Amino acid sequence: MSMLNLISTAAATAEATTHEATINDAVHDLVEHPEETVSKLSEFFQNMWNAIVNAVPTIILAIIVLIVGLIVCKLVLKLISKGLDRTRLDLTVTNFTKQCCKIVLYVLLITVVLSTLGIPATSIVTVIGTAGVAIGLALQNSLSNVAGGIMLMINKPFKIGDYISVAGVSGTVKQITILYTRLDSDSNQAIFIPNGQVSGATVTNNNGNGIRRVDMVFSISYDDDFEKAQRVINEVLSRNELILRDPAPTVRMLEHAASSINIAVRPWCECADYWSVYFQTMEDIRAAFTAAGISIPFDQLDVHVVKE
Repeated sequence: MSMLNLISTAAATAEATTHEATINDAVHDLVEHPEETVSKLSEFFQNMWNAIVNAVPTIILAIIVLIVGLIVCKLVLKLISKGLDRTRLDLTVTNFTKQCCKIVLYVLLITVVLSTLGIPATSIVTVIGTAGVAIGLALQNSLSNVAGGIMLMINKPFKIGDYISVAGVSGTVKQITILYTRLDSDSNQAIFIPNGQVSGATVTNNNGNGIRRVDMVFSISYDDDFEKAQRVINEVLSRNELILRDPAPTVRMLEHAASSINIAVRPWCECADYWSVYFQTMEDIRAAFTAAGISIPFDQLDVHVVKE
């Protein structure tokens, strides 16, 4: 075992000696022949300068191609946008198509610029493919969002302008991109939901059928005349031009509550008029009940005291 250690030590010493001799020879040549060293350095920098000078025309050409390409891409995107706007396609589909076309055009532009710099097209395609695989593995969630966006374009559960409820939030659809869907809430908050969640969740589209029913409940006292209250409510509904006549509104007794008779009032309207009908009907029926002498009860408790 000691013999192996001696051999290893001798080998390491010999290698160190060789390196030291090489360095000493280089320093000796630099001191003894400085003009040769200067000549080699000059030749190196001259070759570098020549390479830069020779590459300048190619770099300038690539810059020109890039600038012209950007202009062409903008013109093509503008033409595509005008063409899609003239079609009868849904606004959601046209916006999604525009985004896809923009990505494709800029990828092609980058490929052309790199080819102008002398990089082989096969190498560019290989790099793009490899980068695509690497990015795909790193951004699996984003790819699921892209797939979700494509499914939204195919299935069309909603479109821009619809009022929907999804993933625990509600709002008006303002934008559908490749990665996310933007909603504007009732309080004008911008809500961004990943398309992967939207496509896999239960979506309630309040504008899907064109019209909506407005569900309201009004209470009257047990001492009031139900038929009279029913007539008053129907008169109020008939005066509201936003309420549809077909289907006809429903005004029926809902339940015998503890302190009141509850009446279900269910008129129909266009989706865009939902809240206008709701608030206006609530205000008008309250005023009509007061004018007709119909009381709106509140919870009360009768206490009977028995004296012994």
